[in-house]
Amino acid sequence: MSDKKDEGIKIVSDNRQARFQYEILETYETGIELVGTEVKSIREGRVNLRDGFALVRNSEVFLHNVHISPHKTASLVFNHDPTRTRKLLLRKDEIRKLVGKVEQQGLTLVPLKMYMKRGWVKVDLALVRGKKLYDKREDSKRRDDQREMQRAMKSW
Repeated sequence: MSDKKDEGIKIVSDNRQARFQYEILETYETGIELVGTEVKSIREGRVNLRDGFALVRNSEVFLHNVHISPHKTASLVFNHDPTRTRKLLLRKDEIRKLVGKVEQQGLTLVPLKMYMKRGWVKVDLALVRGKKLYDKREDSKRRDDQREMQRAMKSW
């Protein structure tokens, strides 16, 4: 029998819009520094990653504009600010790589999804480049063509 526990992953929030608007170059799994009521709200799935982005300051990575709704049963005094800046937990060598790529190449850090992994809240952070309008059109055309081929194969 194995002593290891199963990798129980529960996806809490997914930023599907980011996959459409940006070209994803690299992804990183990061931890996030939270307060107690934020964890309770995340477990309930009350998270919005759509407008979120990350910045590197003083060799630390911070997550901005991610909305975690206040917990219902907590009092107003002990509840958190929904859009406060939260610190992401990465290794120093990963942060050094990100600093170089973000500053020199003009790339952006965007959260792709937030999930629970063995009781810990994790964020998939992506290094992205913005897509042009013609790239978005090309992707949607390719997706439609794939869908048509699947339909043809299914009926054949």
